[in-house]
Amino acid sequence: MRQSIFANLVGRLEDADLKPSSKNLTPDRLRIEVLSGLTVALALVPEAVAFAFVAGVEPLVGLYAAFIVGLITALIGGRPGMISGATGALAVVMVSLVAVHGVEYLFATVVLMGIIQLFVGFMRWGKFIRLVPHPVMLGFVNGLAIVIFLAQLTQFQVPGSGEVTGHGVSGGEWLSGPKLYLMLALTALTMAIIWVWPRVTNLIPAPLAGIGIVAILVIALGLDVPLVGDLASIEGGLPPFHIPQVPFTLETLYIILPYALILAAIGLIESLLTLNLVGEIVGKRGGASQECVAQGVANTVTGFFGGMGGCAMIGQSMINVKSGGRTRIAGTVAALFLLAFILFASGLIEQIPLAALVGVMFMVVIGTFAWNSFKIMTKVPRTDAFVIVLVTIVTVLTDLATAVVVGVIVSALAYAWSNAKRIYASTYTTPEGAKVYKINGPLFFGSSDGFTELFQVDADPKAVIIDFEGSRVADQSALQAIEAVASKYEAAGKTVQLRHLTRDCHALLSKAGHLVVDSDDDPDYEIAVDYSVRTGIIGGH
Repeated sequence: MRQSIFANLVGRLEDADLKPSSKNLTPDRLRIEVLSGLTVALALVPEAVAFAFVAGVEPLVGLYAAFIVGLITALIGGRPGMISGATGALAVVMVSLVAVHGVEYLFATVVLMGIIQLFVGFMRWGKFIRLVPHPVMLGFVNGLAIVIFLAQLTQFQVPGSGEVTGHGVSGGEWLSGPKLYLMLALTALTMAIIWVWPRVTNLIPAPLAGIGIVAILVIALGLDVPLVGDLASIEGGLPPFHIPQVPFTLETLYIILPYALILAAIGLIESLLTLNLVGEIVGKRGGASQECVAQGVANTVTGFFGGMGGCAMIGQSMINVKSGGRTRIAGTVAALFLLAFILFASGLIEQIPLAALVGVMFMVVIGTFAWNSFKIMTKVPRTDAFVIVLVTIVTVLTDLATAVVVGVIVSALAYAWSNAKRIYASTYTTPEGAKVYKINGPLFFGSSDGFTELFQVDADPKAVIIDFEGSRVADQSALQAIEAVASKYEAAGKTVQLRHLTRDCHALLSKAGHLVVDSDDDPDYEIAVDYSVRTGIIGGH
């Protein structure tokens, strides 16, 4: 099912070589990786500047974060091909901290955020991303595509007339008349070039060709359109080492810890989901804990070099993958190009029309959105369809972390409710006159009440056998329900035997343990092991 869902993404990749090895790097592969990195670097500039504005800091703070986070995660991250940098999901959380306490507290928060992410990585907790249900993953993809689209709409406003937000446009003055038409025309031209270019040649990545051709056209004709330089100047020096100038007291910790926890969670969730998405496309898995460590190292270092922190960027990752980037070279080159822009080529980069970059991002939106999800939602259970829509909406209206948590909770509750209704018993009477209840279905907190309602204590004969061969005891609530049923039979003066329970259950049943009958074919699963994980149902398998 995963492959069918992401088939539209894979089908849009013009580069057929999905798994190049850096060990047999050829000149042609190196060319692709370098050009892909250049394309990503160009797309990173307006994003980093815009998200710096969102957080209320100087543009260089966002650019330094994009450089440092991008470089470190490219070198040691869990998935070659992923791109990280300053993101809107983090910026919208930072804005209140900067507004109240200042940018120095932001730097301290980013350092603590990185330390928390390092801890998560060293504890290998990244593997729990596999518990995210597939409908949540699909809603995440669609929601992020919409967020990327809305973020580009700010470029259709008069520069400086409004504030950029994390999820769209906020009250700026829209372009109108010839300027608007020219902006739309150049955006459409960029998209057309990206669509047609692979049919002409693969020597230059299509997004880079689109940016280059439109930029040359604008400069040659002297067209009056918004440029990168209209956002802010990107000229600067090397990021300086800087210890955050905050009091090293418990009061400071109380201020920055809540923000650091939220930022660390959002950053890891977005990074790990992007890791899964890129992994689906390039055919690789694993690396979750390594990605957590990489994000932690990157953010810790960034906080000491005047950066606002960051995480994986799905838009730029898709640009990289679509342009042919498959190794760590592309991400590394992208970060180095970005630094070169800041140091040496700011004047040239500031002449790039925003329409060209918007066109690239619009193509990313088209390639990222899972269009066949509309067809899928008519075939999957209604609960899954509801979760897809819910996560998409919550991602757009709030943030990714909230959307994922909401989606996981709803999916888990739906799964629990579904399994709670699966508990039932078939009965028969043995030649000796004992009534046998053969329990079927998982016995856990959701089905414990239904389990106790299966028995007719008053009407049953003197001897009762409860057989759990077709069931599974999953948690303490299940044990308590077994204890309660056994106690009712004993209070009624009737004997009851419990069969096909594990020795684990036998040891944990404090009152009814003596009623368990040992058999050679008793199951050997462990109590309190998550049934959904063991069966792979929540994991989407």
